[in-house]
Amino acid sequence: MSDSSRDTAEGAGWGAAEAGDYRRLMPDHVEKLSWLDPRMLWAARNGVLASWFGDPTGRTRGRWVAQRAAAGAPADKVIRREDGDRFSFMVIGDTGEGDASQYAVVPGFLKISQGTDFAVIASDVIYPVGSTDDYGTKFFRPYQDYRAPIYAIPGNHDWYEDLGAFMRVFCDDTPPLAPEPAPRPLGRAWWRSLLWHRPRPADEQRLAAARTLRSAPEQRAVQPGPYWAIDAGPVRIIGIDTGLLGTIDAEQGAWLREVSQGPRPKILVTGSPLYVDGERHPCAIEGGGTVDDIVRDPAHHYVAAIGGDIHNYQRYPVDVDGRTVQYVVSGGGGAFMHATHTIPRVSVGGVTERDFRCYPLRGDSLSFYSRLYGHRLRLRRFFTLTEAEATAVVAERLGIEPTRAPGAPVRLTRRVRLVASLLGAGRRPERRSRFRLPVRKIYTQLFSPGSATYSPPFFKSFLRLDVTPEAVRLRCFAATGNRAQEVAPPLEDEVVIPLI
Repeated sequence: MSDSSRDTAEGAGWGAAEAGDYRRLMPDHVEKLSWLDPRMLWAARNGVLASWFGDPTGRTRGRWVAQRAAAGAPADKVIRREDGDRFSFMVIGDTGEGDASQYAVVPGFLKISQGTDFAVIASDVIYPVGSTDDYGTKFFRPYQDYRAPIYAIPGNHDWYEDLGAFMRVFCDDTPPLAPEPAPRPLGRAWWRSLLWHRPRPADEQRLAAARTLRSAPEQRAVQPGPYWAIDAGPVRIIGIDTGLLGTIDAEQGAWLREVSQGPRPKILVTGSPLYVDGERHPCAIEGGGTVDDIVRDPAHHYVAAIGGDIHNYQRYPVDVDGRTVQYVVSGGGGAFMHATHTIPRVSVGGVTERDFRCYPLRGDSLSFYSRLYGHRLRLRRFFTLTEAEATAVVAERLGIEPTRAPGAPVRLTRRVRLVASLLGAGRRPERRSRFRLPVRKIYTQLFSPGSATYSPPFFKSFLRLDVTPEAVRLRCFAATGNRAQEVAPPLEDEVVIPLI
């Protein structure tokens, strides 16, 4: 096993590392995505419109589910696999940018996934708006050599074209929904309909050619809908669809309560993590209650809840009435890296810094962003922090020991401390300003980089889960874009979750 980022800076991907071979897997032309591009923001406007004029995803989802039921999908939405009591599966989240940050994950993913029975994509299969024409380079091509089924739950970006492409690819080529009647003029629904981004006509020949890349019988996977359960070995894996705004409708909520019954151990996969960035986000259910209420209910026997949407790895082992539920963020599968250095000192749900894990490490995240914005703002000499400086200043601000020993003593200058503040580095709770939250929101939304603007180390990640009747072994592996981490993907975190 190679060094991880917790062992050495080289294990994190810093230094004069040899570039990986992932570029050989990429198409000749790669669309550059930038979330600072007004055209991109306009195309992805449906989330904003849903928050202003009402969210239609619950109704649209209900129509998709009804259409699948009419086509013969199982009413309980359970996929019953024939895996034995011992099996393995992969989880990879927020994959589909189709550029270097996605393809850099593929060599390590293929190596670590050997012998697994299936994979699950947790949120945002396709950026920027879930278009049918993007599935070739952002789903079928990168995973063509994964020789097992891939299931998926949609993220908000998959909903930006009303989920039509997702339903075609993952749900047995479901035909488009019939148009709805026009809303009453000048009402909220009318304004929403007027401004709504609608799907472009698909290139059917392009999609047919893309499908051939994953057409082997052992790769075939058919889902009953955008939310589902998988019975595999001793566990039930439940995937929920949190739509555009990170909530679920009443119909899906009733199904989730029903499918969560019984003594079988359960793992939730969701497009919106329930614990993230040092906070609890329980995920509201239309009509009352939350998803986390269902997860925490001891009668339901959940052992883990894994969420995408946030593009890094985090783990919170939360004590729930004497049992531990592992709340995991796994969104590092291919989009730009969300900062971890903005996470304040963790104290949530009984979880403290001693128990919390994240990847990239906060110091690596801060150093990464300092280099990115030193380059972007043409202020390299001022902004750029070495990984040792970033590690040390994060430890000082949080009042913790450095996760990775910095080696030689590091001098923390006024410049280093100022850059850490400007880039939103977290602090201890007692030192947080009352202006902290708005500043952090501005930082994470405005300063999120388009992945085309940076180079390795990318700090991407994915999960492998090995299931036995006694336990689930969950491991997080890293992908940096460097050859050393392609050959031997570093193990960044591991936890064994008892089932008995």
